[in-house]
Amino acid sequence: MSTPSFQFSRRRLLAAAGLATAAGVLKAAPAWATAGPQSYTASWSSVDQHPPAPEWFQDAKFGIYFHWGVFSVPAFGNEWYPRNMYISGSNENNHHKSVFGDPSVWPYHNFINGARDKAGNWVQFAPKLTSAGGAFDPNEWAQLFADAGAKFAGPVAEHHDGYSMWNSSVNEWNSVATGPKLDLLRLHADAIRAKGLKLLVSLHHAYNFTGYYDHVPSQSSTSLKKLYGQLDRTSENQLWYNKLKEVVDGYQPDIIWEDFNLTQVDEAQRLNFLSYYYNRAVAWNKDVVATYKDGYNNRGEVFDYERGGPAGLQTPYWLTDDSISSSSWCYTVGIGYYSLNAMLHSLIDRVSKNGNMLLNIAPMADGTIPSGQRSVLLGIGDYLKRFGESIYATRAWTAYGEGPTQMGGGSFTTPRAGTSSDIRFTRSKDNTVLYATVLGWPGGTLNITTLNSNRINLGNLASVQLLGSSAGSYVNLPTRTQDSSGLHISMPSSSAPFSAPAYVVKLTFSGQIPALGSGGGGGIPTGWVRIANVTTGLVLDSGGNVASGSVLKQWNYDGSTNLQWQLVSLGSGWYRIVNRTNGMVADSWGNTANGASCLQAAWNGGNNQQWKLNDMGNGRYQIVNRGTGTALDGGGNTTVGSTTVLWTPNSNTNNQYTITAV
Repeated sequence: MSTPSFQFSRRRLLAAAGLATAAGVLKAAPAWATAGPQSYTASWSSVDQHPPAPEWFQDAKFGIYFHWGVFSVPAFGNEWYPRNMYISGSNENNHHKSVFGDPSVWPYHNFINGARDKAGNWVQFAPKLTSAGGAFDPNEWAQLFADAGAKFAGPVAEHHDGYSMWNSSVNEWNSVATGPKLDLLRLHADAIRAKGLKLLVSLHHAYNFTGYYDHVPSQSSTSLKKLYGQLDRTSENQLWYNKLKEVVDGYQPDIIWEDFNLTQVDEAQRLNFLSYYYNRAVAWNKDVVATYKDGYNNRGEVFDYERGGPAGLQTPYWLTDDSISSSSWCYTVGIGYYSLNAMLHSLIDRVSKNGNMLLNIAPMADGTIPSGQRSVLLGIGDYLKRFGESIYATRAWTAYGEGPTQMGGGSFTTPRAGTSSDIRFTRSKDNTVLYATVLGWPGGTLNITTLNSNRINLGNLASVQLLGSSAGSYVNLPTRTQDSSGLHISMPSSSAPFSAPAYVVKLTFSGQIPALGSGGGGGIPTGWVRIANVTTGLVLDSGGNVASGSVLKQWNYDGSTNLQWQLVSLGSGWYRIVNRTNGMVADSWGNTANGASCLQAAWNGGNNQQWKLNDMGNGRYQIVNRGTGTALDGGGNTTVGSTTVLWTPNSNTNNQYTITAV
């Protein structure tokens, strides 16, 4: 089923670009960069038309940001020190009283304005540029990010603490008026863009006034109330928006990343921000990205998992933010780091599952990036320089991979190094090259069970190569066999011919990569899954303990068992689709009309309750009924609670679904 598309005349596009016409002759126009509408209003129906993940973002794969600010000065606990120092009996509170004094007389804003600790040392967030005799060099930081292989980067421009790292006219608690007396965001933006990277700006200020400072006593002045999130609700919501607008207008970020608690910001202001940002992007003639953890949706924005990602392939495109340390997002004394392999293998895993990774580092308050963090970044960069063709500008394949090491499964899942039995797949955008990345040297023979003869016909496989030790070098692997247990590739030797954190085998086909069948491991999950419509992002919903014959609905996924299903194989590629709450199955009831409602009933074995999964590539499936030949279809309806219908199978994403283990 198809939905109407936005239509824009060339004359309208040119008018929007400010290009005049004379005597009917159009002036030469630049190539139009932005996808989607050329204007937005502050409504969900409008901003949902914004393409969430432009091609450049899907090509980029890897970015870097950094928690660096006033909270870096105490270098204790973590970046929540400003909150926890006010909680009596906490480690931060005890530390603060011991080193600085009781928070009632030595408050957090002393770190901004400057004050002496109990030992008489002057304490202040006031990094100095190397040109002024300090340790902070934004150009050197940007070079490190480029050397690490990042394609986008940028700062946490404001964390929960309410301190703006830019030249703000709406917040006097900023890095130009106080502390370093520098526009830190401007310095970072210019340096990062000079290296050819896209600019990410991260803002966490929704939590500033929705709970972060709930242990701070009521402040006496309006200025301090602003810092500690104690203004009235209307003022706080306006300030939240005004800060974003300043960043958009002043720095033109390619990505605006926002932290949680956006649901606690007035919906009108959220929509004001999204429409303003997208309209400014149209004026700049470039595609931008807004990410979220809550408060937006994946029709116009990109969902972000904190420290994690899905267990399997997920559509639409997604992002994770992870940190180089398990203990803190900002620098603390004694901070430890994940291993290079844990971080790099996590990146490879996330790319294979249709996502990007944003990695956080933790500079010291004076602007020094510790050597342990540099080592991990440069290790990632070395790998990407050598084997980047299997990462950059690739797309997820039908299967993400195979092997014993489970990675992902939601937010707050620890990054893990894989083994020589773990393989992750990516493919070229033209779908002619399949990359199999092995997370360790496999020995004399690489066995890829996913590519067994029962699942894929490799008749048009033209060549198999090992990516060599330097970029652009290859080792031909001519000896290979395929049987029902997998594809077996003879490697150059039983021991690794060169050192690398992972090894990439390139399979090049004469024509398209053959379709992968659904049988065997690495295909359709055998446990409980969510079944999400590609167009709407909504998932199949039984509605709970309802009567037989009730319609199947669409809902936002919230973990409810109403939204969880099991695909039980019936043989010959047919499945029954069983709901976890009520045990009933999806049923066409024999209605062959386009737009007929899909219903549910107790299992009776009939053809109307049997479904085949047509693999559409990129982790997407048509779910076609045996009795009617029609497919599950979202109808393009984004309304939560709308009915799932049936439609003649076609190329529209309304009748394509992703199937993700829960």
